[in-house]
Amino acid sequence: MTYDDPGQSRPTPTSTVGRHKATLLQLLDSHAGPGFEEAIADKVRAALGAYTEDIRTDVMGNVIGVVRGSGGDGAPKVLLSAHMDEIALVVSQIDDGGYLRVAQSGGFDPRTLVGQEVVVHGRETLLGIVGSQPPHLTTPAQRKQAPTLEELYIDLAMPEARVRERVRVGDRVTVARETLQLLNNRLSGKALDNRTSLAIVLECLEYLRQLRHEADVYAAASVQEEAGIRGAVTLGYGVQPDIAIAVDVTFADMPGQAPDVGFELGGGPVITFGPNIHPKVFQGLRDTAVANGIAFQIELSQGPTGTDAWQLQIAGMGMATGVVGIPIRYMHGSVETGSYDDIVACGRLLAHYIAGLSRTDVEALTCY
Repeated sequence: MTYDDPGQSRPTPTSTVGRHKATLLQLLDSHAGPGFEEAIADKVRAALGAYTEDIRTDVMGNVIGVVRGSGGDGAPKVLLSAHMDEIALVVSQIDDGGYLRVAQSGGFDPRTLVGQEVVVHGRETLLGIVGSQPPHLTTPAQRKQAPTLEELYIDLAMPEARVRERVRVGDRVTVARETLQLLNNRLSGKALDNRTSLAIVLECLEYLRQLRHEADVYAAASVQEEAGIRGAVTLGYGVQPDIAIAVDVTFADMPGQAPDVGFELGGGPVITFGPNIHPKVFQGLRDTAVANGIAFQIELSQGPTGTDAWQLQIAGMGMATGVVGIPIRYMHGSVETGSYDDIVACGRLLAHYIAGLSRTDVEALTCY
């Protein structure tokens, strides 16, 4: 469902809000599979540098920027966690002729890989293509089935000996895809899951410049979410926030999809509710959206959300968690599609939620 409060009039955002679309395009151009996030981490640190000098990287590779509020000692601590890794492949075998076989490092749908251009991150960066048998050489039964990952291969267009010099088993492979800027402020490309959420965090920090907030904000780009939500574990233990909000994507509506599992593209941020979510964090996000005239959508998750909140909720002594983000189409493919208007609205929601937090709110989190 989509909610809006047309009776609430709000000032038009300043021209600086929405400034991070160019930053997002740079982040989407980065190649960073789980456990190999160095290339994008440098860009994240540079982007966070516009808001704070207090930036650190933990032993797992999580990047954390701290924006202090006015609350001083004992101020509420709010963690915003957006994972920066993307789904990838890993070289599992080098066949005769120099063809590469691959395994998963994340959750690629093999149906989307046929005919893709890819980047092999070997001793040097190499471009290749994902090949498969042409339909002329397959049986009628084979033509009715999508090829499995085991049936696909990467062709680097070089002799086997040169391939073996440059590529090793274990090297990562990512999709080579230029991001398209579509109509209606929409974007399509690889890794919108979850680079769009990094943009949301940056837009939130931009809005916070216009607001007074007591809370200290820990803006984090986490690692290895696609490989088992691993970075969030050390992030939760290291920061130990009062409130931890995972910023991630969910499914947008599309043809052939049940209406209760997809959300409107351009319909505003999606706020998740369920056992992985603290009810007062959910209520606070929802009430903030209503009070500020921000259209929003609600997603019910009956179990673990599959986001950083899954691990953050039980890190250390436990913490109050929330999940918010935007819908995207074609998730875990190379043409993931989302709305930058949703990104800006989600950043605004988070900023106003943080600005409304006080010590009293944090103390009330233990009272269900």
